[in-house]
Amino acid sequence: MTTIGAAGRVGQYTLDNGLRLVTVPASTGQVAAVNLWYGVGSRHEVPGRTGFAHLFEHLMFQGSGNVVKGEHFDVVERLGGEINASTSTDRTNYYETVPEHALDLILWLEADRLSTLREGMTQEVLDNQRDVVKNERRQRYDNQPYGTALERILRLAYPEGHPYHHPTIGSMADLDAADLDYVKSFHKVHYGPDNCVLTVVSGLDPEDVLARVKHHFGPIPARESAPEAPDASLPAPLGGPVRDAVTETVPAAGVFAGYRVAPYGTREFDVMHLASAVLGQGQGSRLYRSLVVDRPIAADDGGAAADLLPFRYTDSLLLVNMLSRDGVSGDELEAAMREEIAKLASGITEEELDRARAVLERDHLQSISGPAGLADALGSATQLLGDPELVFIWPERWADITAEEVRSAVERLLVDDNLLIVRFDPETDGEPADGVPETAAP
Repeated sequence: MTTIGAAGRVGQYTLDNGLRLVTVPASTGQVAAVNLWYGVGSRHEVPGRTGFAHLFEHLMFQGSGNVVKGEHFDVVERLGGEINASTSTDRTNYYETVPEHALDLILWLEADRLSTLREGMTQEVLDNQRDVVKNERRQRYDNQPYGTALERILRLAYPEGHPYHHPTIGSMADLDAADLDYVKSFHKVHYGPDNCVLTVVSGLDPEDVLARVKHHFGPIPARESAPEAPDASLPAPLGGPVRDAVTETVPAAGVFAGYRVAPYGTREFDVMHLASAVLGQGQGSRLYRSLVVDRPIAADDGGAAADLLPFRYTDSLLLVNMLSRDGVSGDELEAAMREEIAKLASGITEEELDRARAVLERDHLQSISGPAGLADALGSATQLLGDPELVFIWPERWADITAEEVRSAVERLLVDDNLLIVRFDPETDGEPADGVPETAAP
């Protein structure tokens, strides 16, 4: 199946095995950006088996049936290219940016590890990469100030057993329990051409790119069966405020507030995205002007205090976080933050709304200004929303949202009943570190 987008800008093709190809001809300086979005993330994990989607982000570079360990990285680096991967709740993403003349080589490498990865997977490779991931968890989560904030936020926001209850890094116990047979079965279940969006941004003719992709990926069979999507419904309201209070060695009190909002891709998500920009994005935002400049009680983090954690298949989270200045307690900072958040329900000005639109549009345009960013955005829009053309018209989604629409949504959603708070307070002399969660009213 072939579909050409507006003015021939986006080409969409579906191979017989289900792989979706997106192409955009662009003047890239003879550079090709290759991006693969697989529809598997931490939401597909089950209790007791967390961290496996992220583990594969590492295992996919450890050799296959025809490529030895580390060779994929070495090839790209010798070409002067860029290579990396990332994992989230809803997808796992692999990407390379290389000279156009190396496109066939990259497509072969990606097709090979899709079809033969299990042939190169050994217990030694699994043990090695499990240790790498566990060390990553120690460095980025367990031994980092405020590092467990997201993990604690997700535990409060989504009930036990919910597919969004845990972070992508997984737990130490689950990583320790990983066995080779289950790891291989995870790849077999989730990694197939029918669960992949492949995007190529280059100066090459789209039909040329299609022929190359068919050559490399066409012979790979689709998965024998696709797993049922996990149930991500939320039958009960949050029933907040719910809290998790931590006393540990941190440089200052930290307040992390969260609110459930609509799933990514919906109009209400876009409304709350504007609300987050008014509240805490940039030095013109309310939180920055009020708590960093005017009072001041919050540390200057450059103007980033509020944003959305976008989830496609369940409620997203609007997150607001700030650190206190010297001499300011967590109680004082939390009270001031909640006061500013509550004021949004009284209304926002047209000037604030225009500024919020400009901030979000700037960020979007910057993100797609290069071939790698454009390829990633196209893959995201195709995998999560089914329409790569959205990348080019996304700012239009904010254009007709009114100040009253934002105010009304804030009045309904940014309320105590929908509030979670994770607090980090510095331990004082003689006071032991404490990580026991609380679920009491404020």
